[in-house]
Amino acid sequence: MGGVVVGPGCRTPVVDHWGATGLVSDTTLLLDLDGASVIRVERYEDGGRRVHLATADASARACPACEVFASRVKGSATTQPRDLPYSERELELLWHKRRWFCREPACPSKPFTEQIPQIPAGKRLTGRLRSVAGRRIRDAGSTVVQAARDLHLSWPTVMNAFKAAARQVVEAPLS
Repeated sequence: MGGVVVGPGCRTPVVDHWGATGLVSDTTLLLDLDGASVIRVERYEDGGRRVHLATADASARACPACEVFASRVKGSATTQPRDLPYSERELELLWHKRRWFCREPACPSKPFTEQIPQIPAGKRLTGRLRSVAGRRIRDAGSTVVQAARDLHLSWPTVMNAFKAAARQVVEAPLS
């Protein structure tokens, strides 16, 4: 199925793949976000991509407070976690996830949204984007300002990523 371009500079998909044979599993492998599966990919005229994700990890419906698996859906939510670019093009993620009710009566966290290790609840960046930001400074000798510019992130976000990357080195056992 192909989308229609309505004018120059628009953000209407040029190619829109929805459930093509083999595409879902192949693109999920290419994206490599454990716990999420690709359900749809849109390519824009400028080469950017919009990737629609669904939660593929059953443990994502475990309550973050008490770890009891939820069985009652409250609703749905769509978030836009930021990730590394696709080649030199923009990659926009849209994660279509569910909101759940915790069934444990004593749990303080009644409703919650699905989360996976690469995209914890409330986070706006994937873990690998944070990791790359920190490693650019720690391993590649980049400045915080340059890494922030290159990855389109704020200075505090990149500095916090660097602190986490540096902590890994400091806390590593000496051999």
